[in-house]
Amino acid sequence: MEMIIREMYLNRLIEAKDTEFIKVITGVRRSGKSTLLLMFKDFLLNNKIKESNIIHINFESAIYDDIKNYKDLYNYIKDKITNDKMYILLDEVQNVDKWEKAINSLNIDFNVDIYITGSNAYLLSSELSTLLSGRYIEIKMYPLSFKEFLKFNNYDEINVEDKFYEYLKYGGLPAITLIKDKPDLVMSYLNDIYNTIVKKDIIDRNGIKDITLLENIIKYLSTNIGSSVSSTKISDYLNSNKITYKSNHQTIDNYLNMLEKSFIMYKADRTDIRNKTLLKTLGKYYISDIGIRNIILGFRNIYEGHLLENIVYLELLRRGYKVNIGKTGDYEVDFVAENPNQIVYYQVTKSLDNEDVKFRELRSLESIPDNYEKIILTMDKTINKDYNGIKIINLLDWLLET
Repeated sequence: MEMIIREMYLNRLIEAKDTEFIKVITGVRRSGKSTLLLMFKDFLLNNKIKESNIIHINFESAIYDDIKNYKDLYNYIKDKITNDKMYILLDEVQNVDKWEKAINSLNIDFNVDIYITGSNAYLLSSELSTLLSGRYIEIKMYPLSFKEFLKFNNYDEINVEDKFYEYLKYGGLPAITLIKDKPDLVMSYLNDIYNTIVKKDIIDRNGIKDITLLENIIKYLSTNIGSSVSSTKISDYLNSNKITYKSNHQTIDNYLNMLEKSFIMYKADRTDIRNKTLLKTLGKYYISDIGIRNIILGFRNIYEGHLLENIVYLELLRRGYKVNIGKTGDYEVDFVAENPNQIVYYQVTKSLDNEDVKFRELRSLESIPDNYEKIILTMDKTINKDYNGIKIINLLDWLLET
C-alpha cells in the first residue's frame, strides 16, 4: 500500500535537516514513527542523496540482533561511512544497550546527520540530555488527528459526525485504517498494541513485580479521563473497593511516572491563572489513543464528554501548545494552551443546550481576569456564536481547521 504522507511531521524533519542537532522522534508505539523515517528516506533519495549515503536500521528487525551494545552500533556504522555526508536513520534505538554513547561519538567523529526514534521517554533521560549537551531536537509524534483520519480513510468532509464516531470508537493508530471494516481484527490489533506497551515499555523496562496493581491503575485512569487524579485518590479507590490491599502512594506515583514515560498516558498539570503559578496537586490524565482506552474498558461509554476533552487535549499538543488545566478562584478551565506567541483558554462540552451547563462553562471563562482568547468547543451545530467575547465553535469544525 502506498504510504500517506503525514506532512506536519515530515516537514519538521525537513526543516531540521543538515542542522547540527540530532533529531529525536518520540511517541507511543505504532503511532507512525517507523513510517515517518521511511518517508524521510524517500525524501532524501528524491533529493539526490545517494542510497549508499543513507544508513537506515530498524532495531525491531532480527537482521540487526547482533548489534547489542553501543560498541557494536558504532563499529557497524563506522564501517559504512564514506567521505560524503552520511544520513543515519535509527528506528527504536533504545533496544541497543547504552546506544547514546554511539550516537554522541558518531556525531563528533564524522560528517553525519542523525535521526532516531523511540517508544518511551527514557530515550531522553537525564543521562542522554547531559551526554548530548542540548544538541538534539525532539519531534513528538501522535496518533492520527481527526483530519488525518479522514485523509487516511479517503473520506470526504461530508457527514463528518458519523466518521467522528468511528474515530472515537477505534482511535487514530494509522494501521487501523487498513482493517477498520473487520472489527475482530481491530480489537485484536489494539489489544496486542496495549499488551506490548505494558509488557515492553513498562513491566520489562522497570522490572515491575506487581503487575495487577499496574493494570488496575491503568483501568482507573482510563475510566477517569479528564478527572482530577492523585496517588491518594487512586489508593483510596483501590483499597475501598477491595481491588488491592497493598497499594501505597509512593508505588502508585512511580507507576504513574512509568505510564507517562511509555507515552500511553499524558499528564496535564494544574496552573493558577491569576497567579501564573503551577500547582503540584490534582493533575489530569489523558490517554494517547482513544482506541487503546476502549480496548482497556471494553468499548463502554464511547461517546461521553470526557473523551471529547481527550481529543481536544491531544490536538492542542499536535498544534504545538503546552497544555495545562486552569484554576481561577473557585472555577476550573479545561485547558490553558500556550505557545511563544499566544495563550488560549478552552472549555469542552458535548452540548450547551442545557442552561445550567451553558452557565457553568461560560462562568469559568468569564472569571479569567485577562483578555486572551476564550473558546468553548461543543458538538452543537453552532455557527459563529459569541457570548461577550467568548467564541462558541463546533468541535468538528475546529478539528478540521487548516
